[in-house]
Amino acid sequence: MTEEELLQLIEQAAAEGATELDLSGNKITVLPPDIGKLTRLKKLVLGKYEYNEHGDFISTLDNNLSKLPKEIGLLHQLEELQIVENKLTSLPPEIGQLTNLKILDISGNQLSDLPTEIGQLINLQTLDIRSNRLISLPAAIGELNNLQHLSVWSNKLEHIPVEIGQLTNLQSLYIWRNKLVTLPVEIGKLINLQNLHLADNQLSHLPAEIGQLINLQFLNLSDNQLESLPSEFGQLSNLQSLDLSFNQIVNLPAEFGQLTNLITIELRDNQLVNLPFEFGQLINLNSLNLEGNQLVNLPIEFGNITNLNSLQLCNNQLNILQAEFGQLTNLQSLDISFNKLSSLPSEFGQLTNLQSLELSNNQLSNLPREFGKLIKLKSLQLRNNQLVNLPREFGQLSNLQSLDLRFNQLSSLPLEIGQLSNLRTLNLIRNQFSSLLIELGQLTNLKTLYLNDNKFSSLPVQIFQINNLKFLDVSNNRLSSLQAAIIQLTNLQFLELDSNQLSDLPAEIGQLTNLQSLKVSYNQLSYLPAEIGQLTNLQTLNLSKNQLSSLPTEIRQLTKLKELDLRWNPLPIPPEILGAEDIFKKPGDVKAILDYYFEVKSPNN
Repeated sequence: MTEEELLQLIEQAAAEGATELDLSGNKITVLPPDIGKLTRLKKLVLGKYEYNEHGDFISTLDNNLSKLPKEIGLLHQLEELQIVENKLTSLPPEIGQLTNLKILDISGNQLSDLPTEIGQLINLQTLDIRSNRLISLPAAIGELNNLQHLSVWSNKLEHIPVEIGQLTNLQSLYIWRNKLVTLPVEIGKLINLQNLHLADNQLSHLPAEIGQLINLQFLNLSDNQLESLPSEFGQLSNLQSLDLSFNQIVNLPAEFGQLTNLITIELRDNQLVNLPFEFGQLINLNSLNLEGNQLVNLPIEFGNITNLNSLQLCNNQLNILQAEFGQLTNLQSLDISFNKLSSLPSEFGQLTNLQSLELSNNQLSNLPREFGKLIKLKSLQLRNNQLVNLPREFGQLSNLQSLDLRFNQLSSLPLEIGQLSNLRTLNLIRNQFSSLLIELGQLTNLKTLYLNDNKFSSLPVQIFQINNLKFLDVSNNRLSSLQAAIIQLTNLQFLELDSNQLSDLPAEIGQLTNLQSLKVSYNQLSYLPAEIGQLTNLQTLNLSKNQLSSLPTEIRQLTKLKELDLRWNPLPIPPEILGAEDIFKKPGDVKAILDYYFEVKSPNN
């Protein structure tokens, strides 16, 4: 918008007695003094954020204003002023004349301080000054007696003025991502505060007076340097959500158990060695994250938190679960991975509402028979344990859709595995399998099967009955041939056979017309069947590290091929065309590779 167009717009608005004016997104660099003529304005927008109907941020409609004219102070009826994402470095003292202002949003500018006159905005209810360069707030901020919402996050504040305690009507205070080292004791006077966000500062302790915030419902203290909490913390009796993650807290005070209205707690990545037995008093707790601490055990009273729905205990030092753990019967999601559990109590089977269970990276050698009672389980992760067998009752997990058993010591599965009729993904990587049960063929809904890094000398015939299979990985085994029965897997899209002992591929492989990716690197292939050309949906073909000295003409029928790796074969194609020597880099261009090969083979064509 040109200066002339802007002046015309202001004149028109003045003539019409406009009460609202939106000038956002017009690349305005200077706001003319004529703006002072709009004395009836109640809302002026010089930059704003756009959101969709769901409240999600879409874009910013900004301008390039570096300052405001003093005439801004003539807009005495103004109730809302938005100057989002401009280049303001200061505010004129006349801003204090806008005594009817209720909402002031000057976020996303370059302000390093605020004028003392800001304190004259006695009707201000919302002040948003986030994402500026403020080092401090003026003491006058304490004069904003009607202020309910104050947002100063993402600045450079090193302290908060004691006058903050005068804002007794404040309901929300957002000061995260600053440089605060301490909080003034006066913060305890904010008795109407409901939301307090202090994340990503440098706080090493909290004043006892924080316990006076009896109406506080949401408190975020994550990403600070807290080592402990004052006993008065337990007075925050209305607290519903608490985030203390990424601190250095070693223990919690016994009074923590008084926070009986807590619904959500985030305590991940601290240094907790134990929990006080009073923790069991948090009977309304629904979600608890204790990931990344040093917990060796849980108090018996932990079993009293029977409303728990989600529990994260991964990356601790737990070596045992008490029988009382089975009392958490409302749990739907449980993660105890990366601990030191060698067994589970039989009472674990009482967690009958579990849908997602993560037990990976422990030291489990077996599972209790009662494990079969977890009939609502949909996802089960048991990778990297020391499992030698599974109980027969495992077959009762009829709702299971994803099962990860990789990196164990399994050489067989129970017959009842065939009852897992809803299983979609089965991962058996790096176990001791050399054969599979006939019952595996009953898993007709299975779509993804990982069998790599085992001891198979041939592809288990049971696999050919799994008609819905789309992904099959049998790499790093001892396969010397691929059975013709592979044609039964008509829905297969991804087949990985790398690092075996295959000397050829059956002609029947050409009937896998849905195949998109075929990987047979690190084998002993000396030729390809002409039928390879029937795989017209193939996009990736990796044949590197074989003994191919020729290619069938039919390979040129693979018109959808995007990646062809023929490196490290005795083919008459220069390395620079085949692609980089580095195996982790992509091979050369498909067309260039095939054009060169067939030009050399038939130079007159």
